[in-house]
Amino acid sequence: MANVTFKQFKAAYQKLLEFIVFLNVLALSGVVIVGFMSRLVGSPFSWYDEVASVGLAWLTYYGAALAAAKGAHITCPSIINMAPPSIRLPVALLAEAITIAFFVLLGYTGYQVMMILEGSTLVSLTSVSLQLTQSVIPIGSALFIIAQLLRLPEVIESARGAGFIDHELEEAGINPDEARSNEGDSSFGQADSQAPHRA
Repeated sequence: MANVTFKQFKAAYQKLLEFIVFLNVLALSGVVIVGFMSRLVGSPFSWYDEVASVGLAWLTYYGAALAAAKGAHITCPSIINMAPPSIRLPVALLAEAITIAFFVLLGYTGYQVMMILEGSTLVSLTSVSLQLTQSVIPIGSALFIIAQLLRLPEVIESARGAGFIDHELEEAGINPDEARSNEGDSSFGQADSQAPHRA
C-alpha cells in the first residue's frame, strides 16, 4: 500500500511540474508574441526584453526539475552498464549525491542572492520585485532535489538489476534487457549480412 502511495505521489508531483512548465511556456509565448506585434506596429514595449529573459530563466529552471522527475537529463547509461552491479550501484549513488549537493548549494546561494536584492526591482517594470524574479533559483533547486529523491528507488533498482536505459527508450516502453537483445540481434544480423555467402 505504501509503495502504491509513493507511486501516486510521484505521479502527482510530475503532473504538477508539467503544469508549471506548461504555464511557463504559455506565458513566455504570450510575451514573445506581444513583443513581436509591438515591434511590428512600430511601438515596441520597453519591458519586453527584460521580461522575456526572466521568462526564459523560469522555463529553464522549472523545465530542469521536470526533466529530473522523468530522468530525462543527459547521461551515459551504456558506460555505467558495463560495470557489474556491485560497482554500478555505488557509482550511481555517488552521482546522485553529487547532483543533489550541487542543487543544495545552488538553492542556498540563490536564497542569499534574493536577500541581497531586497527592495530592488526590474528596470523596465519598477512594480516587479527582483526577489520575485530570482525566486526561481531556490524554488527550482528545491523542486529538482525533490524530483531526484523521488527517482532514487528507480535508480537503485536499475543499478542492481538490468542496468540503466536512455530516457527516449524508456518513454517508448523498452527495458534494458530488450534493448540489449535488439542490439545483439542487430549486431548478429549485420555480421551475418557482411559474411561471405557460400554456395
